[in-house]
Amino acid sequence: MAAAQPSPASPHAHGSPHPMANPGYGKRTAPGQHRRTHHDFTHLPPREAAVAAFIDRLTDGADISVKTLARTLPYGQCALRTALNNLQRTGHLRRGRETVATGNTGGGTRWITRSWWSSTARDDDWWAAFTRGDVPDGEAAPESARPSRSRAHILLAALGRETPVLSLSRADCARLAPLVEEWFARGATDEAVRAALTAGLPTPVHHPAALLHRRLTDKLPPEPPPAPRPPLRLLECAKCRTPGRPEALPGGICGACRGERAPIGPDAPLPAPSVRVRAGEIRAAMSLRRRERTPS
Repeated sequence: MAAAQPSPASPHAHGSPHPMANPGYGKRTAPGQHRRTHHDFTHLPPREAAVAAFIDRLTDGADISVKTLARTLPYGQCALRTALNNLQRTGHLRRGRETVATGNTGGGTRWITRSWWSSTARDDDWWAAFTRGDVPDGEAAPESARPSRSRAHILLAALGRETPVLSLSRADCARLAPLVEEWFARGATDEAVRAALTAGLPTPVHHPAALLHRRLTDKLPPEPPPAPRPPLRLLECAKCRTPGRPEALPGGICGACRGERAPIGPDAPLPAPSVRVRAGEIRAAMSLRRRERTPS
């Protein structure tokens, strides 16, 4: 009677975690794998399937060398070496070498051995692209990699829940989203856009996408006015105490003279005392001149 095929031990069957390899070595999971199922290794012979299931449950960085696996699994080193070679031929395993930075200030590198694992069988072309850093797209992309919907798309898609007659398809939302984005660029809020699209609807609404396109176009808010520029002021030169543009000064230009813009806001500084004194002197001189011209 033939002996039954021994089943592999689980990673923690001996009461202690599986040994980890030195930093940089050990198991490394390849990206873009399909979702794990109970049928991932049914195409393999029993021994290879058992070894593959065991390795697949190990965490990244685990030691999957022949000697370490032989201390855990019920197979000898020769059998495990053959099993790993078969797993490499079927596309689940790839071993190779890679340079990593040593961390020295001189920017040195060193070679280390890598063991990449994939529960999804890969062909040679895929592995070649993976080692070049050019992994094919479209294979079990994670949810976070899918493009998220824009703020405008979300607003348009929600209209149908609030106003059923304005239900839009995904294609309609994609076509109208750039128009809504233009509203946002001109300072409109979500509430303002929603009110413009839902207020005073005709009865019935035959083509909601066409109606919304017309409203988004006809009711587009005006472009916001440019920010007001601060007024120009002519300050007195701190060197020559002459107010005015330096290019208008006779007899040359003081090197410290330059035009400045007045600051905006309630905290704007008051004119320099010398300017205030000079202005008072000018007003006094003009008042005295008027009195002199007035007949007594």
